[in-house]
Amino acid sequence: MSRPQEPHRPFFPFGNPFRMLSSKGSQLSPRLLSLLNAFEDALAARLRKLNPKDKYDVLSLAWMKLAMESLCETHTDIKTLTTELDLPVTDWDEKWMDVYLDISVKLLDICVAFSSELLRLNQGHLMLQCALHNLESNTSEKLVRARSSIDSWRQHIGSKNPRLENCKSILDGLVDSLSLPKVKNSAKGKVLMQAMYGVKIHTVFVCSVFAAVFSGNSKNLLDLDVANTTMWVQAFSDLQTNVNGGIRDIFSQGKFTALKELDEVDTAVKNLLPMIQDGMRPIEAEAFSNSFSDLGRRAEKLSQGLDFLTKVVDGFFKIVLSGRDALLCNFRVSDTVADPFPGSNGEQFDGHWCIIGLIEDAYLQGSFPVLWLKAEEAELDRKFLPEAAGQYGNALQSKEASLDSIDREKVDLEAL
Repeated sequence: MSRPQEPHRPFFPFGNPFRMLSSKGSQLSPRLLSLLNAFEDALAARLRKLNPKDKYDVLSLAWMKLAMESLCETHTDIKTLTTELDLPVTDWDEKWMDVYLDISVKLLDICVAFSSELLRLNQGHLMLQCALHNLESNTSEKLVRARSSIDSWRQHIGSKNPRLENCKSILDGLVDSLSLPKVKNSAKGKVLMQAMYGVKIHTVFVCSVFAAVFSGNSKNLLDLDVANTTMWVQAFSDLQTNVNGGIRDIFSQGKFTALKELDEVDTAVKNLLPMIQDGMRPIEAEAFSNSFSDLGRRAEKLSQGLDFLTKVVDGFFKIVLSGRDALLCNFRVSDTVADPFPGSNGEQFDGHWCIIGLIEDAYLQGSFPVLWLKAEEAELDRKFLPEAAGQYGNALQSKEASLDSIDREKVDLEAL
């Protein structure tokens, strides 16, 4: 039954999935309840820590770094909880596996989009460096070059990143995974699923904020309704209200760019541009010197923020990828034990996961250009490896080419 008067889709159209935690037959022991409470307590503390003191803080690289770090901590915690639950992969429901693998693929996909945007912004910083280098000289030729570099920077920053256009569909796919699979007669499984629910909510929220800030489009924001049976529900509700409301309010002002540090650089550029019109030497030397220094400081702050955030996003990518690898590795081992006879279907299936695992291991070691693998859809035939390398390697190869381009530009800049 549709409910048009509600602005957001209900995530639990079939009732409250957390009723199963107190259902008969799988009551939680004091130990399991303690593990779950500790996990949710830590998650609530992280969410409260992310609540910005000022609405403009959420658009800063410093807040985004903090948000991604909190996400890394939550994903690390769920790995620790899985170990403490002593819940082997052989006891996992097939649906749990499918959900986890599907979500991890989407997360790796969206990480690629975020990394490409950070790389694009770093490329723009090189144009600012060229402008600042030329502004150190008062010759007309250098001033014309500086003006050209600044114009190129504004055009570059104002352009759209096509990779970010896919974020909305990826986020919608993640939202579809927020409903919990049914867990029957497994208290450990119920604890794991409720904890995983918290991980998914935290992840989808942070990724939607990143997508909105990077794209400058509030349509990427998601307003998530969460079950009120969790210990972190109030912390999340407060955070989501403040962050999403603040972003929508700022976007309604029509700023040049969403990122706080980027907007500060643009303000410094606007102050400097009138002083270097048509390659003429600035009349007010002191004013020019102050504007030049201000732009240099703001550009350096932006560059450092981008570098820090890039490292954290890469770290999150590796956490997700290593989690997939660990799960598939455990599944391979359990499958080999279950079917040790040569020539059986089990051996063939185990070989399938072994190749996937080897490829993912190679990526983690930096020796194979694969950004993500949807292993459950891969086929073990002559086409598999070249297709995997081509399909999933293109993004990384493009990133490496861009990095090479940046290195060459740096060399050219130093030679000026």
